[in-house]
Amino acid sequence: MLAKKLYLSLITLFLYNSHFHQCFAQTKEKPNVLFILVDDLGWADLGAFGSEFYETPNIDRLAKNGVKFKNAYTASPVCSPTRASIMTGKYPSKTYHTDWFGAPQPWNYQRHWTRNKPLVPAEYNPNMELEEYTLAEAFQDAGYKTFFAGKWHLGEEEEFWPEAQGFHINIGGNSKGAPSTGNKYFSPYDNPKMDNGPEGEYLPLRLAEETASFIDENKGDPFFAFLSFYSVHTPLMTTEELELKYLKKRAKMNLTDQFEPEYANMNRTTQAHAVYAGMVEAMDNAVGIVLESLENNNLLDNTIVIFFSDNGGLSTAEGSPTSNLPLRAGKGWLYEGGIRVPLIISWKDKIAQGKESNIPVISMDFYPTLIELAGLNEVFKGNGNIDGISIATILTEQEESISRNEMYWHYPHYGNQGGNPGSVIQEDAWKLIYFYEDERIELYNLDADIGERNDLSQVESEKAKYLQNKLKNWLSGTNARLPMKKDTN
Repeated sequence: MLAKKLYLSLITLFLYNSHFHQCFAQTKEKPNVLFILVDDLGWADLGAFGSEFYETPNIDRLAKNGVKFKNAYTASPVCSPTRASIMTGKYPSKTYHTDWFGAPQPWNYQRHWTRNKPLVPAEYNPNMELEEYTLAEAFQDAGYKTFFAGKWHLGEEEEFWPEAQGFHINIGGNSKGAPSTGNKYFSPYDNPKMDNGPEGEYLPLRLAEETASFIDENKGDPFFAFLSFYSVHTPLMTTEELELKYLKKRAKMNLTDQFEPEYANMNRTTQAHAVYAGMVEAMDNAVGIVLESLENNNLLDNTIVIFFSDNGGLSTAEGSPTSNLPLRAGKGWLYEGGIRVPLIISWKDKIAQGKESNIPVISMDFYPTLIELAGLNEVFKGNGNIDGISIATILTEQEESISRNEMYWHYPHYGNQGGNPGSVIQEDAWKLIYFYEDERIELYNLDADIGERNDLSQVESEKAKYLQNKLKNWLSGTNARLPMKKDTN
């Protein structure tokens, strides 16, 4: 009997290992990729990340089935630079994509509200150059069917839109950073890259249906699908049903709109905005539609799913619809609320499930990570001096470190939300911010002070000096463009 049990155990182990290696071999061949990018979603805007007001069951379930990153960062506190960093794997300071495309340039700032500011903002490149070998082009060259839906905002002219940057199909991607034409979030959209739907159709659900249809039609071939929501960017618009739901929930929870005077704006401290909550739930419903298409087509175990936001939540301007507490400030600021965002990576049966990682990662890391996970290293042409680091090892149960000592941010512009031109270095838990207006520094230890309330630049002067010199050398090494003092002559 003992021998029989041992024999059966060995057979079971052999079959398990055979199945594992067979799955791994298939995975190494060509796994699918679904990248979901949300616009302006804050670090605390999901149930899985602590929100008690917004309801996000589909995304929460994705987090339970994958790895949740608590220290994930965008390359910029505004959208276009982060989007470019995902596509190129490079710091925006290198490619000169340092502001949202359409922001004032040095030669026209006089016609903009920044004309009254002490500095002239740095020049930036308003197009992601065609010479860049994008993440989409890498997958396209590897034989993948590539698909884009939603917000692009990486080129002023059509020659720089998704079809020219590695995507076979483009639904809705153009120069716009928000749904500002037609009926905006509701059809008719008057979007040059997307047909209008039935009157009253809601944009996030339409983009999800387009993505799901693409998956249905390409389930037999490897695909790289990039669902880039316009949600939850302004204008703040949701359905009457969802708004009413959250007005009732707000009253039941006895919530009120609360703000604290901070910086030049009022900073929201409560998540209580019913319309914004409706937008978050609609976005979550849209994610559910796409995940359901993967499940129905039996593709979950061979699809890498990434969920991310392009910058922090909007908390200090334009209606201040959300709160990022305990983080400081929000979109447009170099404080944590502007650059720390939710990140979830899921890949059924291939990576850890229900794991939470505190390792700092940044948006450039997706490029080398997906190249490695998809097994494209041998055919990858390269994109020259990529700044991202593969975080593939973090996705296992074993590894909890990557070979990076520091991260940087460079935002030499005035943010529409009140932020000032600055640059940042973060090494371990230490974060130094340099502000160009008054050449001032602030130093924080994020382990002890995640809200960045206790400036240690005077107490830890040696640490501040060390980090400031390192930041200065990095800026010089990347040929970063700087804001300029106005000519007073």
